[in-house]
Amino acid sequence: MGFYARRIVPRLIDLAMRNERLRSYRQQAVGAARGCVLEIGVGSGRNLPLYGPGVTSVCALDPSAELLGLARQRIAETSTPVWLVQASGEDLPFLGASPDTVVTTWTLCSIPHPLSALSEMRRVLRPGGKLVFVEHGLSPEPRIARWQRLLTPLWRRVSGGCHLDRDMNALVRAAGFHLGAIETGYMSGPKLMTFMYQGRANARWGTLAPIIPKIASVAEYSSGRQNCW
Repeated sequence: MGFYARRIVPRLIDLAMRNERLRSYRQQAVGAARGCVLEIGVGSGRNLPLYGPGVTSVCALDPSAELLGLARQRIAETSTPVWLVQASGEDLPFLGASPDTVVTTWTLCSIPHPLSALSEMRRVLRPGGKLVFVEHGLSPEPRIARWQRLLTPLWRRVSGGCHLDRDMNALVRAAGFHLGAIETGYMSGPKLMTFMYQGRANARWGTLAPIIPKIASVAEYSSGRQNCW
């Protein structure tokens, strides 16, 4: 990993996530979480202070050590027990049937293989658990979508792997989830990067492959409080 990807991109991501226009989306997504939560792509930890009393603990995962370092500074802003884990969403280091809720906010755009990551989320969710997400992605307008597909190869090189042209609803369904409430629409800003998908989904348990145990030993930063997993 080069200097730009390792040092510059995490700071750019943190700067982008400070956008106040994202706050209402963030509050709705995090507000829907309950019980033990697994957050995929915690980034610099902007969601952490928003977890409320309905959440018993948060295991917040990101592959970037630099972003986890920023997130660690925000653990003190929440009374919810938080563990930070450095790992990839495509290969979750947890046993199956662990969290009650999986949360992703502006994460699936930058995961190299989002279908693999979503399949992993489905694998680890407890029966009856839910996926809560807000993501930007492919516009329904053909002209905008064409530009998104044209610009994505360049954009992902300078933005930490972010894809402008992913159909998030289709990805969630393809991973074996049943979409429940879903809202889509443009946030204010350039249409190329502001079409939002916000919703909840439950695993279609009849489609699941057998749960494969995984080693739960991971490099982590802890708030020092008991984690419910």
